[in-house]
Amino acid sequence: MPEFTIEFGKDGPPPEDGRLDAAAFHRNHAAISSVLENLLEDHTGNVLEIGSGTGQHAVAFASRMPTISWWPTDRNDNHLRSIAAWRNHAKLDNLKAPIWLDASAADWKLEERGLPSSYTVILCANVIHIAPWSVAEGLFAGASRYLRSGGQLLLYGPFSRDGQHNAPSNAAFDESLRRQNPEWGVRDTAELRALAERNNLRAGHTHELPSNNAILSFEQSWW
Repeated sequence: MPEFTIEFGKDGPPPEDGRLDAAAFHRNHAAISSVLENLLEDHTGNVLEIGSGTGQHAVAFASRMPTISWWPTDRNDNHLRSIAAWRNHAKLDNLKAPIWLDASAADWKLEERGLPSSYTVILCANVIHIAPWSVAEGLFAGASRYLRSGGQLLLYGPFSRDGQHNAPSNAAFDESLRRQNPEWGVRDTAELRALAERNNLRAGHTHELPSNNAILSFEQSWW
C-alpha cells in the first residue's frame, strides 16, 4: 500500500515527554466537541477514534464526556507515542491506551486485541482526504461490523457536495492535495453515501462547522 500517514505536530521541537501539538486541534476541537456532546449527552458506551493524530482530541473529548470510554488509534508510530504521552499527562480513567490500526484493513480484529466488540460512535477526523480511497472503504466496512444498533460513524473534514465544492478554498485545497498525491483529495458526499449503502449504513445529518468543514453522520442500519 502507498504510504499515506501524515504526521501532525512537527512545527517545533517535540517536548521531552513525547506530546505533540497540532495547530488544527486548537482551531476545531470546540466545534467537534459541540456535536459529540449533543449526541452522547447522558450516554455510556464506547467511542472508537480512527486516526487520533497527536492525541489532543482524545484528551479533550474524553475529559468532556466522562461516561464514555474513548479508544484512540493511529498507524503513525510518533502519533501513538504522542497519544500515550497525552493520556499519561491527562490521567483520565475513561481514555484508553492507543493501538496501532490500519483502517484500510479488511478486518480490524479489535476483539483479538482486547478492544470492545461494539461502539456507540466511530469518529474519524481529518483523515480520509489525506489517505487513499481504500481507507474510506475500510472505515465504512469496519463501521458496519463494529457499530452497535443505532450507532453512528462520524466523519469530520472538508467535503464536496454532490460534485460541487462548497467554497473556493476547498476547491483549491482539493487541487493541492491531488498534486501531492493522486490518491488523496476532498471526498464527495455522493460517493460517501454510496459507500455507506454498500455497507448497510444510512446517511444521516450533516453538521455544518466553521472553516467550510462539516461532520457527516452515518447510522448502523442492520436492524
